[in-house]
Amino acid sequence: MEWMAWTWPTAAFFATIACLLITFTILAIKFPETPRVGILQIETTRGDRLFITLLGSAFINLAWLGLTDYPQPYALGICALYAAAVFRWV
Repeated sequence: MEWMAWTWPTAAFFATIACLLITFTILAIKFPETPRVGILQIETTRGDRLFITLLGSAFINLAWLGLTDYPQPYALGICALYAAAVFRWV
């Protein structure tokens, strides 16, 4: 990892994203899903909801960094609540 100047948190982040993509691919193969319409009034699948969750979490973390002085791990809790809400209602 030294040749890319990655830190362990950066590597863990990308490894987590890779594991999520692999998991969702396996779920899509084993348990095909029909799209559903949620609060956004658009058809979404598990993959769509994962994308919405990742994008929203990025914005939550950026806002957290720019607007607060609290430690970053607190933003992880907010992102977890956001992810639960997206997968439940979107």
